[in-house]
Amino acid sequence: MNDIVTADYVPSEDEPFMNERQKSYFRQKLITWKNDILREARETLEILQQENANHPDLADRASSETDRAIELRARDRQRKLISKIDSALQRIDEGTYGYCEETGEPIALK
Repeated sequence: MNDIVTADYVPSEDEPFMNERQKSYFRQKLITWKNDILREARETLEILQQENANHPDLADRASSETDRAIELRARDRQRKLISKIDSALQRIDEGTYGYCEETGEPIALK
């Protein structure tokens, strides 16, 4: 299905709403976004494991723990974002992506 979307394709209001090409475009964007988040999470985990040194200086240790807590909170937000991306991908498969969940009206592309 990705073969119908070229790199320069941009969804347009001039074509039928949520046609196969648009669905493929948004699916591709969401999967790329999800993969980027997962890659960043792996890299962060590797960095946190490498920096798991025991700092003898209390100030250095406190700073390191603060940095670690910030990174872990960011990863938690990204975990929740991945869940939302998965839900969006499911809505694409169900044919409800791009439509308001309450009214069923199409959501503008721009």
